[in-house]
Amino acid sequence: MAKIVSISTQENQLIEQAKVQNRLAQKQLFEKYSPKMLSTCRYYIHDVHFAEDVMLKGFFKAFNKIDSFDGKSSFYTWLKSIMSHECIDFLRSKTHKLQFAEWNETHDALSDDFQQDMEVREIQEMIDALPDGCRIVFNLYVLEGLKHSEIAQELQISTGTSKSQLAYARKCLQERLNQQKHYHV
Repeated sequence: MAKIVSISTQENQLIEQAKVQNRLAQKQLFEKYSPKMLSTCRYYIHDVHFAEDVMLKGFFKAFNKIDSFDGKSSFYTWLKSIMSHECIDFLRSKTHKLQFAEWNETHDALSDDFQQDMEVREIQEMIDALPDGCRIVFNLYVLEGLKHSEIAQELQISTGTSKSQLAYARKCLQERLNQQKHYHV
């Protein structure tokens, strides 16, 4: 039996209206979700202008495919998935092939205090500074909750590459965190 997520009546009505191309309903859904979706896009794309473009393309795709939304997940989750895929497609088209850093040590881990005492802006800057390949793997693993096998399939890389890229991202973030701690002492 499929699990169905409860959606508020008002949101459900907006979604149903958006399915019949009601522009006001689409506008209300856009206004409700665009800040969170832009944030999602920014985790993948450095430049805010490109992130905005990708977000708009993602909303366009979502509204064109809204009939496929079946309520088995929340609308937010469904929309965020579309945005993540649009970001990856953008990055693929931009570089033709994502570049992955050489990294073989997989035992380094980011300390548990990574998010303590850090502002969102600082965290975003640290993530933005990562090379494209490991930043995307980090986002898919940490923010999207995908498994390495799913990341490997999505990015057309090996599971080992996914694991090593995550380890490299964690190491880079840990180094930046240590630098900031040292700087603030």
